Amino acid sequence: MSRIFKIALFSSLLITSLVACSSTNSTEIENTLSDKTSLNNDDGYYPITITNYDYAGNEVELTFEQAPQRVLAILQNSIETMAALGLEDHVLASYGLDNSIKEEWQDSFQKMNYDASVFEPDLETVVSLAPDFILSWGSMFSDKKIKDIHFWNERNVNTYINSNTRLGGHNDIIENEYQDILNIGKIFNVNEEAEKLVATMKDEIEYVLKATTEMPEQNVMLIEFYEGAIINYGASSLGGNMISSLGANLVRPEHGNISKEEILNINPDVLFLCYLPFWESKDEEEANKITLNNILLDPAFASLDAVKNNRVHTIMLGDMYASGVRTLDGIKIFAEGIYPELSN
Repeated sequence: MSRIFKIALFSSLLITSLVACSSTNSTEIENTLSDKTSLNNDDGYYPITITNYDYAGNEVELTFEQAPQRVLAILQNSIETMAALGLEDHVLASYGLDNSIKEEWQDSFQKMNYDASVFEPDLETVVSLAPDFILSWGSMFSDKKIKDIHFWNERNVNTYINSNTRLGGHNDIIENEYQDILNIGKIFNVNEEAEKLVATMKDEIEYVLKATTEMPEQNVMLIEFYEGAIINYGASSLGGNMISSLGANLVRPEHGNISKEEILNINPDVLFLCYLPFWESKDEEEANKITLNNILLDPAFASLDAVKNNRVHTIMLGDMYASGVRTLDGIKIFAEGIYPELSN
């Protein structure tokens, strides 16, 4: 399933449903930036070089002579990574939320010039803003959207693609999310903060593995109801990788469409349902309920052990796809659903 298709379909809903967000014109942005304090570019730290990707998924080397000062953060994990690392003062403008910003990042988010008038900026807008760094998903850098890194490098602008949105048939894995956080920390010389975030995620997985050593292996499935079809998230997906990393058995490792009959035949111990809050409803709690009802109110699924044992759980797409600093949330949601004993 293409995440890009979803973005196009629910963007109009997002514009009306996000709260505390307002449009900013170029003059307002410039006035805001002029009042912000840049990070200290410590003598001897820069230049630094990291590895990232172009639109086709090829590796490219990015060199930074200083911390970027005019950043475009596009899509959920880009915005939240900047906020979680305390880098809001470097954000020129931000776009593209598909669920609410967590309370702990709200203060930072309010300073990031979020534009709710569009879900994604067009090329003309991005050029006019004159950023020095663009942080987003791989899909944003197509010729039909805001162009590839090679276009921007000619204009002395660096770009950064979330590693798990890289084209080329690469598996999505937790380590890529770790590396993205560490790379952003390196780019802005906030390495300690980035390392702490990643360490917390690794520690959570280590804790779960140690605490469940003597527990029976759990058979787990992760699916999504999408436009009349049911999508199975396999081993190549980040959600599937999270489940396996927690010591559970991902019972359907193949990624793709799956039928009700196949789900019934597999009969997992635990069933997770992926959902996109503002795709299902304007209200996140209502969206969660709608998603659960796809299973709980369908008589065809009544015989599932997961249904009979109350082991059907939901997880937002943003917690298990290009999750960035929400990776910890995804790990905890999967762990609590697979091993309810841990929360007792």
